Amino acid sequence: MDAIPFEAWFFEVPPVTRYWTTAAVVTSVLVQCEVLTPYQLFFSFRTVFETHQYWRFLTTFLYFGPLSLDFIFHIFFMSRYSRMLEDSFYRNKTLDFLWLLFYSSFSLLILSPLVSLPFLGSPLSFSLVYIWARRNPSIRLSFLGLFVFSAPYLPWVLFGFSLILNNMLPRGDLLGIAVGHVYFFFEDIFPRLYGYRPLAPPWRWQIWRRRRQHARAE
Repeated sequence: MDAIPFEAWFFEVPPVTRYWTTAAVVTSVLVQCEVLTPYQLFFSFRTVFETHQYWRFLTTFLYFGPLSLDFIFHIFFMSRYSRMLEDSFYRNKTLDFLWLLFYSSFSLLILSPLVSLPFLGSPLSFSLVYIWARRNPSIRLSFLGLFVFSAPYLPWVLFGFSLILNNMLPRGDLLGIAVGHVYFFFEDIFPRLYGYRPLAPPWRWQIWRRRRQHARAE
């Protein structure tokens, strides 16, 4: 039996983006149904290390708020730009994309106390938006049909829109931009200048990747 359109679309989404998006939607549904509460999901060093609630390392990246238009907006941008990165620059390089997410997630966890952000899914997705935008300088985008701009300006357009809409500084967006910029600089610019990748996956990670590629080839 032929797959229905939703199934076809769902399984066309690359694996990491597919699982992340699914987990985020399921998490918000469970909160909406009062199976979980946001207090069980947020991240802080005290709740993790003093009470040994280590699942918060993960759940902070899965909760994008209650089901609402704002939730749909964040899920759309997260899945869209995560998918475009994974489909283009990390096609058949799932472990490399996972390394990018690991670096970004670790950086956000370390920096989160500086800006008091209990949920880090939005900053993580914003870091992916930044990396995608910097890697596609020739693409032209339109914002709500109002004006056209080059892709590298996309994070700042979204930052300004959020600032105007919420009338407060979007600290999570700034944090995502900072983390994304560090990755982009050391992965895309620094190697061209000095022939060295400071943020390359560790050797154990690379061995795992080669084994996976070898197994796929067989």
